[in-house]
Amino acid sequence: MDATFLSQLLQPICEQHSLDLDDIETIPAGNRTVLRIIVDGDGPDGTGPLLDDIAQVTRAISEALEDEPAVGNRAYTLEVSSRGVSRPLTLPRHWLRNTGRLVKVRRTDGTELTGRIVGSDDAGATLDTDTDQASVQFADIAKASVQVEMNRKQPQPSDDEQEN
Repeated sequence: MDATFLSQLLQPICEQHSLDLDDIETIPAGNRTVLRIIVDGDGPDGTGPLLDDIAQVTRAISEALEDEPAVGNRAYTLEVSSRGVSRPLTLPRHWLRNTGRLVKVRRTDGTELTGRIVGSDDAGATLDTDTDQASVQFADIAKASVQVEMNRKQPQPSDDEQEN
């Protein structure tokens, strides 16, 4: 299955459901192919697509693939999911959607940095580290991923914010 063809077929479907087509993976599995579609988007609470969003886009993608002879006539297993925290941050929108989360960055020079995303733009991000704020340019990043925090304390509103 050609990834470029699949991308052209599936991108408009994802957009109709207010989602971004993030990645397409085709994995041989015996006589079948696992077709893994990764989507991303802004859910109502800013945490990404809801399960209902994934279910709706999965039905639409499945129908489109079945109607496409180049795909529908082949044996495949369709998997559609959101990015999750295990996928690396590779695009500016990934950084924006993860503002406030703790990330670990390995730069192209081999140095590592861990900090909380406090801002980002198309060129890079600003991280709040244990000691200060650090700017990282996306071009200088070899790998970046969200760190899972089980017991993160939520920031408490200040007295001024409570009065408003």
